[in-house]
Amino acid sequence: MLLSRDYGPLFFGSLISNSGTWFQNIAQVLLVYRLTGSTLLVGVVNFAQFAPILILATTAGRVADRVDRRKLLITMQVCASVLTALLSVLTGADAVNAGIVITFAFATGVTTAFTTPTLQAFVPSLVSKAELHSAVALTAVTFNLARALGPVLGVLVVARYGIAWAFFFNSLSFLALVAALFMVRARKTEPSQPVAGAPVKVGFRFLTSDILLFLPIAVVGLVSLTADPVNTLTPAFSTDILGRPDTYAGFLVGAFGAGAVTAAFIVTRWHPSLRIVSVTLFTQSVGMLGFALSSTEWMSLGFLYVSGFGYLASVTTATSLLHLMTDDAYRGRVMAYWSLSFHGVRPIGSLVDGALATTAGLRVAGTALAVPAMMGAVAALVVARRSTAPADGAPDA
Repeated sequence: MLLSRDYGPLFFGSLISNSGTWFQNIAQVLLVYRLTGSTLLVGVVNFAQFAPILILATTAGRVADRVDRRKLLITMQVCASVLTALLSVLTGADAVNAGIVITFAFATGVTTAFTTPTLQAFVPSLVSKAELHSAVALTAVTFNLARALGPVLGVLVVARYGIAWAFFFNSLSFLALVAALFMVRARKTEPSQPVAGAPVKVGFRFLTSDILLFLPIAVVGLVSLTADPVNTLTPAFSTDILGRPDTYAGFLVGAFGAGAVTAAFIVTRWHPSLRIVSVTLFTQSVGMLGFALSSTEWMSLGFLYVSGFGYLASVTTATSLLHLMTDDAYRGRVMAYWSLSFHGVRPIGSLVDGALATTAGLRVAGTALAVPAMMGAVAALVVARRSTAPADGAPDA
């Protein structure tokens, strides 16, 4: 599939773009932490990055169902490239403060709010139904291989060349996805027609019509919330607990990503089911709890690897179940709710995590946000025992 003209370019373009995004993520976290020394403000910059998804996700999904998805994706990538290039220039000129970094994080988050559901809705038009689960897993690989490589490469760039260059490389990476979008061949899908009543409610009714359709969305939200400590806590965890430089955060985030990449190449062999989701959620939660309580570098790296494995396996399996039960006419709006769960809970998690770390300590913050995935594991197992998820098709809308 990676050599396919219809999907391969998107995989590699997304991988480069997502790796660049991790350059940005780690650079802006380090910049704010160096400017302020505040874990709370690190949480704020993460909040700003994902807050637009809370505001715009349903609108973005509706737009993705109404317009040419390829053109919308290209537009958003070009806008993101311009924004990050400007931030690079300001940083290089020593003309930034925490407020400016937070503002640019928010602006870039607006492009992410439109890109995420649109890209998720675009992927099924590139592959057959039989290839969909593999395509979902491989698309997740681009996020998580980038999560493994991006932070490590990012901190190396920061250490050798400075934070401004990390932002600049990210601005170039968006253009790789633009090139890929021009290369792939997608099946033509007709834009959905306006429906009487509020379009957002139409998508929400479709989601809530069946617990088997709604639960994967909830699972993705719980997974994202549990994974937040990786982004918010690692700079302070590196210095205060492990006694390493703040740039060691890149290696901690990379260990999480390495576990996710390992899962990506295994999960394609599994038939997606809620029982698997229950096991993988439990795995992620245990890994994050272990990290929160760890006191050595190897323990921290090892538990984050386990948590990353559970994270990717949970997201991929839940997303595959969702795609298999979703009609293409509603796919953009449904994936907007997926985006809301995947990215939208992170602003809340970042603020809560940063506040808990400041008031109660790093270990309490990490432990607290590992609990939701454990609860989700129990819920998925209960639902799995009471019902059987359909292998394909979608409920009537």
